Amino acid sequence: MNVSPESRVKRATIEDVARLAGVSRQTVSRAVNDKAEIDAETKRRVLDAARSLNYRPSRFARGLIRQDTTTLGLIISDIGNPFFPELASGVLRAAQARGWQVVLYDTGEDPEREVLALSTLADQADVGAGFLTSPAVFAHAVKLGVPFAVLDPGWDAGAAPGVGIDIAGGVRLAVEHLAGAGHRRIGMIDGAADPSDKRRTSFLAIAKELGLDVGEDDVERAPRTVEGGADAVRALLARRPDITAAFAYNDVLAVGAVRGLKAAGLRVPEDFAVVGFDGLPLGELVEPPITSVHVDIRRMGELAVAAAAELLAGRTPEPVVVVPELRVRGSA
Repeated sequence: MNVSPESRVKRATIEDVARLAGVSRQTVSRAVNDKAEIDAETKRRVLDAARSLNYRPSRFARGLIRQDTTTLGLIISDIGNPFFPELASGVLRAAQARGWQVVLYDTGEDPEREVLALSTLADQADVGAGFLTSPAVFAHAVKLGVPFAVLDPGWDAGAAPGVGIDIAGGVRLAVEHLAGAGHRRIGMIDGAADPSDKRRTSFLAIAKELGLDVGEDDVERAPRTVEGGADAVRALLARRPDITAAFAYNDVLAVGAVRGLKAAGLRVPEDFAVVGFDGLPLGELVEPPITSVHVDIRRMGELAVAAAAELLAGRTPEPVVVVPELRVRGSA
C-alpha cells in the first residue's frame, strides 16, 4: 500500500496546541469546543495556535470533552476527618450553582496517590482543587497541564493559586488565649508528619515570642484521630508533668485530648485546658465543648470553586486567605 507524504506527517496533539498557546490542555479543550468561562483573548490565542498546527481533536477526545457540564476534581486527604465533608459541602454547593459536577479523590495524604489522582484529572476533569502534600506534587500538576487551585498548603505555596488559611494568625489566637489565662507551660498535639508544618512552627515561634517556657520537647506527634489525641496528651503529661494546657493541631485531636485527660482523672479546664483548630461542629458535641480556632470551612470550599473558575478562564486568581476567629467554649 502506498503512503502519501502527508499521511506521514505527525498529527498535532492537544499538548502541542497548549504549548504553543501557553495554556493548559484543559483550556485548549474549552476553546476548541466553545465552552464557557474562558476569556476572549485566551480563546483567540488558542484557536490561532490550533489553526497554525492544523489541529483536529480525535473522535475519542471529543467524546471526553464535549460535555454540557464542567467537571471539577476535588482532592481531599481523609474523608473520615470531619473537616473534609464540611469543605466538600461548600465545594458542591458552589459548583452546583455554576452547573458543574464534582468528582472526589481521597488520597489519604499519600503523595503517590495524589500524583495518580492528578494523572486521572488530566484526562477526566476540566480543573482541579484540593490538598497536596508538597510543592513537588503541585509541580506534577503543572507538568500535566492540570489547572489546580491549592487549598491550605502546609508548605510555602509561593505562586501556586488557591485558597489559604491564616495559620499563624489562628495559632496566635490560641496561644495568646491560653497565656492570658495564666498558662506558662503549654504543650502541642501535632497532627502533621512534617516538622516544618506551619501550625507547629507557628506554635513554637509564638510561644517563644510570648516568653513561655515551651520547646520542642513540648510537642507530641499524633495520628489525626480521637485515640491519637488521647495517647498524645498522656505522653505529654508523662514527659512534662508541669504542662497545664495544650494546643491541638485540629479539633479531632482536641476531642481525643479531653477524653484522655478525663480518663486520667483530670478536670477540663480546671486542671488542664485544651484549644483546638478548625471549629468543627464535632467540638460542640463533647463535654466540655472545645474552645477552637474557627475556620469558615464551607466558605473556603466556595472560594476554591471561584479560584477554579478563574483558572478555567485562563486567568490567575488573586490569592485568598481565610482569617480564623477564636470561639471560646468550655475546654479553655
